[in-house]
Amino acid sequence: MTFLDLEDSVAPSEKEAARAKVAKAVRELDWGDRVLCVRVNAWDTRFTYGDVIEVVSQAGERLDEVMLPKVQSADQVVALDLLLSQVEANSALEHGHIGIEAQIETTRGLINVEEICAASPRLETIVFGPADFAASMEMPVLTGGIQVPEYPGDHFHYVFSKILMAGRANGLQVIDGPYLKVRDPDGLRDYCQRTRILGYDGKWALHPDQVTIINELFSPTQEQFDRALHILDAYEEATEGEGKGAVMFGDEMIDEASRKIALKFVTRGERAGLRRSAG
Repeated sequence: MTFLDLEDSVAPSEKEAARAKVAKAVRELDWGDRVLCVRVNAWDTRFTYGDVIEVVSQAGERLDEVMLPKVQSADQVVALDLLLSQVEANSALEHGHIGIEAQIETTRGLINVEEICAASPRLETIVFGPADFAASMEMPVLTGGIQVPEYPGDHFHYVFSKILMAGRANGLQVIDGPYLKVRDPDGLRDYCQRTRILGYDGKWALHPDQVTIINELFSPTQEQFDRALHILDAYEEATEGEGKGAVMFGDEMIDEASRKIALKFVTRGERAGLRRSAG
């Protein structure tokens, strides 16, 4: 997924002028088959409705999603949903064509994350914004989204878990935000592992050098992919051929829960281009 930014990347004096540039880029550049998104400004600014109306109406069918930053409540998602419906109706776009990504970047947003994740059928992805969240919490850090050596553990573990559970309960993709030290690949690897192991689908990249590391860590290895396929094969044989609900797979018992876990590995692996090893 790629998103074009009208929020933090654009100075206030340039925000209105940036809309036409972003819409033109969506229309005219070759984005391949990637999901294409535009991040508009938050509802607490004066730019949001203009961003949505101008960009969505001018971008055409190639635009897939709108990202709403600093979401505080479910009402803000509903408001965007209603506005998108009107813009679609006036731009010859199919109703529901534009999906929504919502960013959780404030304490209020985290408190309301369960309601936010259930607010609209357009909602496809929930994203954590570590830097703004650290500011909202008044954490004594100058760089958000990195490990804090003085803290005995992961200072964002509760936040990661709460957002993930709310997203998964509503069938959403869940993405971690950026790692701001773009020249620290080891630190990026360490931080990716925190959300990857919890079950996040991915992490933002700020620089091309980060993309390779993130794709590697959030994709199964060939060994994991092959093992998942073998688990699925063994479970299918046991349930359909032998009529069993559980079976031994080497020294491990596998059952329906094992099938679900393995299927997730296979789905992610296929999306990353993996294929079953020969033999």
